[in-house]
Amino acid sequence: MKQNRREFLLNSTSILGVGLALNPFDLFANEESRKITVGEIMDRFISDVPDGPFPQTVDTLKSGSRDQVVTGIVTTMFATITVIQKAIEVNANFIIAHEPTFYNHLDETEWLENDPVYNYKADLLEKHGIAIWRNHDYVHSLAVDRVQAGVVNELGWNDYYQENAVLNLPKSSLKNLINHIKDKLQVPAMRYVGDLDQTVSKVLLLPGAIGGRRQIDMAMQQKPDVIIVGESPEWETPEYVRNANEMGEKLSLIVIGHSASEEGGSEFMAEWIRKNIPEVNVVHFPSGNSLHIF
Repeated sequence: MKQNRREFLLNSTSILGVGLALNPFDLFANEESRKITVGEIMDRFISDVPDGPFPQTVDTLKSGSRDQVVTGIVTTMFATITVIQKAIEVNANFIIAHEPTFYNHLDETEWLENDPVYNYKADLLEKHGIAIWRNHDYVHSLAVDRVQAGVVNELGWNDYYQENAVLNLPKSSLKNLINHIKDKLQVPAMRYVGDLDQTVSKVLLLPGAIGGRRQIDMAMQQKPDVIIVGESPEWETPEYVRNANEMGEKLSLIVIGHSASEEGGSEFMAEWIRKNIPEVNVVHFPSGNSLHIF
């Protein structure tokens, strides 16, 4: 049976996790690479972004230096300790992550200076000379939002994608739509608001966590059958959708989970490196969801 890309990457990650000597960079072996720095790669990507570089952004280096020469790149959603250890195993000293490294949007660390979890992670990065660049604002700001496009591709909805958040899918029940998403994104369960028997077609797809107010504003404008989000504070969009149902509106909400909803965008970064900087070895490691289901 032919493996899809997600299955291949997950299997590669699992092999590394049990300590076998497989180096994914062997799969992308090429002649000796010229020396290229972290800063050069950052600047090359930012040059593709309309109006980049931005005067204010969270897309900064969280560790390492712009001037260090890159030995290899790992792309991921979250630069977890496991992902860092896998980068060390494959001799990659540059991690491009989509989300924060140190547990808050701005990656502020002063409040964590005496915390053993923070110090373990920071010391691991320093010891092995690993740079982490968060690429969040820039990848979302490309002419086509590649995070959104990534999850559309994973869901098999490219034929319905107009490069915006609204997709008009063939009619199905909410239950069947949830099952489709679970299957394609390999998510064992997800939360929802609404009637499982509701017929849905018009989808408002909002990966990640853009905030309840923006989710609700867009729902008010677009009038979808179902809103699909990565996550949302429970007192915001879920309550709005519940109230809509209580007054007789046909509106549903599916909460995929943040990681699963944006992992495809993180994988895009590996594809971009291969296409634009082919002399640098790169591999994508899915970081997975920190939350499990019992």
